[in-house]
Amino acid sequence: MVATTAYDDHFHDECGVFGVFGHSDAAALTALGLHALQHRGQEAAGIVSFDGLQFFSERHIGLVGDRFSKPDVLGRLKGDRTIGHVRYSTAGGAGLRNVQPLFAEFAGGGFAVAHNGNLTNAHKLQIKLRQGGSIFQSTSDTEPIIHLIATSQEKKIVARLTDALSQVEGAYSLIALTEKKLIGVRDPLGVRPLVLGMIDGAPVLTSETCALDIIGADFVRDIEPGEMVVITEDGVESYRPFDPKPSRFCVFEYVYFARPDSMVEGRNVYAVRKQIGAELSREAPADVDLVIPVPDSGTPAAIGFAEASGIPFDLGIVRNHYVGRTFIEPTDAIRHMGVKLKLNPNRLLLEGKRVVLVDDSIVRGTTSKKIVQMVREAGAREVHMRVASPPTRDACYYGVDTPERDQLIASSQTIEEIGSAIGVDSLGFLTIDGLYRALGEAGRNRDVPQFCDACFTGDYPTPLTDRTEKTDNRLRLVEAD
Repeated sequence: MVATTAYDDHFHDECGVFGVFGHSDAAALTALGLHALQHRGQEAAGIVSFDGLQFFSERHIGLVGDRFSKPDVLGRLKGDRTIGHVRYSTAGGAGLRNVQPLFAEFAGGGFAVAHNGNLTNAHKLQIKLRQGGSIFQSTSDTEPIIHLIATSQEKKIVARLTDALSQVEGAYSLIALTEKKLIGVRDPLGVRPLVLGMIDGAPVLTSETCALDIIGADFVRDIEPGEMVVITEDGVESYRPFDPKPSRFCVFEYVYFARPDSMVEGRNVYAVRKQIGAELSREAPADVDLVIPVPDSGTPAAIGFAEASGIPFDLGIVRNHYVGRTFIEPTDAIRHMGVKLKLNPNRLLLEGKRVVLVDDSIVRGTTSKKIVQMVREAGAREVHMRVASPPTRDACYYGVDTPERDQLIASSQTIEEIGSAIGVDSLGFLTIDGLYRALGEAGRNRDVPQFCDACFTGDYPTPLTDRTEKTDNRLRLVEAD
């Protein structure tokens, strides 16, 4: 059987997107770009292309390298314009029918769309659309956008897309492909990232700059919150179809989601994470011998913590990089090995030492407890933990796979209680103001926060219609891959 390992107690972003317009190697470039975005979704991947006459689609469960490395697969994706998507399911669940890009034929031609985010009124929209005669082929929250476009009374595709998006709530950065256009758009709050690049004169849209780096493309700029860019053979045009709002970019992109080598909203993610660690060391110092990162997500913050505190940094825990998010578990004995499948302590380094473990976040606390126990069994005299983000007390509904609030350990326990539960000698979290200071802000503006930080504060920047109205979206079709 295939199951997730015990070392999987993190939030997971839903997906990443990539598109290129007007390049002879469009499909190959898109596959490479998606490979660079694999950290944003490891469940499934898909690419849609257009060759001037017809659209071609390849959608598969599994990793990009496993599904798109064969020449015959890329060979079927003909044309000089493509969009692609990597997915970790939140809304709608797993299954091939939910793999993006989604494709539909409108009266004006074919339309493919790939979406990063989550619509918080998707269920309500689905009910309304089904009552009006729409027939859904997936359980993805992206499909209502297609139906809203199809039923729009506007004539041009850009106007129809604008009309559709004006009816949705939540967070989205999406790219769409028509016979003549590549379109990119961010929601008015700019919760999820989207950037514009250029390679050999061909425009590229993608979630992160690391996907530009892998193909040798130049970074041009971030797509701004509420902006729609329309790319044709005549060039790139920018539109502002929505009322302007203060940006609420997801602060957790800096804590965990984005790749450390990406530039996000003008900030280098690695540099931010080091600064977070430095701020953490000032807010929650530890009298220890060694700073040990919980690999790999805790490493940059641990380096910053060590540099700011003057305490030596060392790799007291080694990660096995050949165990992915899923693992074939042939026996119960293997399954119960849990975190040891992925992490192993360096006993010679840890024995007799007072150590502080630095991790990016604590979600349920189950993995932290196992790591602390593992480090103690390796001979550490004291084990402290410092967390490079505030306590995670609330679920995210904007494109992140998170447990419900009652499964988050910080929603019901104090910091002291969490420390006791995971077995550390002391526990410290970064404060919300400390996180903002690490990002170059004086602190969090309580009236209009500079970021979306709802997972830490419960301050959701958009309505949560599907939750507050308890819409009934039970679907009777059984998933089949």
